[in-house]
Amino acid sequence: MAALLMWAMMPAVPLPMLYASAKTLLLAALLPPAPLLALAAWGGWRLHRRRRGGGWLLGLALLGVWLSATEAAGELLMRAAGPPPLLAPAQVDALKGRPDGAVLVLGGGVERHVPELGAARLAPITAQRLAYGAWIARRSGWPLAFSGGIGWMATELRQSEASVVARVAAQDHGLPLRWAEDRSRDTRENAANTLPLLARAGVRQVVLVTHDAHMRRALRAFEAAAGPLGMRIIAAPTGLRDDALGSVADWLPSTGGFARVRYVAYETLAWWAGR
Repeated sequence: MAALLMWAMMPAVPLPMLYASAKTLLLAALLPPAPLLALAAWGGWRLHRRRRGGGWLLGLALLGVWLSATEAAGELLMRAAGPPPLLAPAQVDALKGRPDGAVLVLGGGVERHVPELGAARLAPITAQRLAYGAWIARRSGWPLAFSGGIGWMATELRQSEASVVARVAAQDHGLPLRWAEDRSRDTRENAANTLPLLARAGVRQVVLVTHDAHMRRALRAFEAAAGPLGMRIIAAPTGLRDDALGSVADWLPSTGGFARVRYVAYETLAWWAGR
């Protein structure tokens, strides 16, 4: 009874915080290297108990840990998922002169506070998307838009991604945003919140900029939202590689390889989950 009374007196935890915490724990359990470490522990336990297959399980897990930190494994996973088609420079040039288009960059996170700058900074993934989006906007002559608020898992942020990107786009790229959507928490909200905003401004064609691993999921959300509005979505993936299998270094562990494998795995899980 006392325990129930104490539980009832505890302050209620907001639903977004509960969702973010549950998602963080689930991803920690499902993304590399956690499943492989669990497999290694199981194999080690079986080996210690002199049970069959323990050595094979342990060896397979250790090989998996090695590969999960390589650029080659990330590229193979990306190809297995089906990489999106490249938007070639000639295709970008063909957009010139059309008055009904916009280049839309999707957020990928920000770093809350960087001491040497005294301000927030774009996460590397967002910086890469913005740089590519700005390049397309300059080359095509289309205005630049950005979509990104405070994500479900970014509970520590106090300002939206869009506000940080607006500053960086103007200061570092000399290309102010025409539109900055700052309420979205995930990809589906990016589509639901941004496309009506662009449609009201007369935009009928949208060049969608995000990373290759995220593009399949982004297209699913944006094409569903664009249909009723009579809009066309043009995929512009960044992060593509065509040289990740040709050298010994691609098969050696690296921080970049580990990040790529985890990102592709994350996007695959999100696709299956329908998020």
